Amino acid sequence: MNPDLARLQPYPFEKLRLLFAGVSPAPTFDEIKLSIGEPQHETPPFIKQALADNLAGLANYPTTQGTDALRQAIAAWVGRRYGVPVPDAANQVIPVNGSREALFAFAQTVIDRGRGNPKVVCPNPFYQIYEGAALLAGAQPVYLNTVEHNGFAMDWTALPEAVWRDVQLVYVCSPGNPTGKVMDLAAWKALFELSDRHGFVIASDECYSEIFFDEAEPPLGGLAAAARLGRDDYRNLVMFSSLSKRSNVPGLRSGFVAGDAALLKKFLLYRTYHGGAMNPAAQAASVAAWNDEAHVRDNRRMYAEKFREVTPLIARHLDCSQPDAGFYLWAKTPIADTDFARELLRQKNVVVLPGSYLARDNEGLNPGANYVRIALVAGHEECLEAARRINDFCQSL
Repeated sequence: MNPDLARLQPYPFEKLRLLFAGVSPAPTFDEIKLSIGEPQHETPPFIKQALADNLAGLANYPTTQGTDALRQAIAAWVGRRYGVPVPDAANQVIPVNGSREALFAFAQTVIDRGRGNPKVVCPNPFYQIYEGAALLAGAQPVYLNTVEHNGFAMDWTALPEAVWRDVQLVYVCSPGNPTGKVMDLAAWKALFELSDRHGFVIASDECYSEIFFDEAEPPLGGLAAAARLGRDDYRNLVMFSSLSKRSNVPGLRSGFVAGDAALLKKFLLYRTYHGGAMNPAAQAASVAAWNDEAHVRDNRRMYAEKFREVTPLIARHLDCSQPDAGFYLWAKTPIADTDFARELLRQKNVVVLPGSYLARDNEGLNPGANYVRIALVAGHEECLEAARRINDFCQSL
């Protein structure tokens, strides 16, 4: 067996299952699950219809590169959304089966096990795929704590030059999971300068980019930052995006990677062997989704309404605020985050995720400890009811 498998930690939701073993939730309450970032708003009917209308495509093997129509729809969306030149659909865009599998597979393409002591930098707390991808590519994860005192930003200066010399890949997540932090242009500029100096590749996870609260100020993305800084070739930069959160279709497993054409050429080669082709019906539904923005604006409106009403309720007792973007509240707990989550389930039948499960001990602390991640993915009334229960629970502590 691959010995690197032994280096993987249990996934956060497996840890949560073990934490809740033996807990009997209060029978007077129906369960409200705010632990997993699974969108629960309705899938737009036109996307379902496009999927149904193209089921005949299941009789054909899809190509790894996807259809011209899908790549062109994605490229056009990138141009509209980020105000950048429309990417070359043939060479700068690859459809993928959701950002998760692509974020993992990308490390297997990038990491050179034979060169020095390969390292992969990622935020801490983080999306666990980054760590798993690094370990199974034969690299050492390096964690950058994102903490309250610096606004949950990634502090590139925290790593010494000796570490940067071995870095081959940096994962960034903007808007961040779980904090909702959006990287600004200065942070991107500093990261690009480090990449130029040390030659590492940047994987920009932007799957939460379309859930924000001011239509006039969408979150800055990696490609937009690069273009503003005169890096129109997107050298050593690839962005990852997805329809799951944007269009409420997590089960469609549809996303894309875009950026540096030279990197994507190698990634396409890997995927040809890996078997990463998207089924034809999903491709057709994805074209319809990327070509429409009305449903995305409606989706943002629903999240904004929930945050506007839920955040003040929870903030009465838990230190938290509306994030820059995304659909998580990152709330500080008055007791251990694991105890808080277990007792909240037992007393109020509300499920949240302990922040320590999303982070690793690093530099003398676990930056997720004494936080919980609250995913406002359920319906409006359910989220309000959960907030009231959390408020009541906190009063009893």
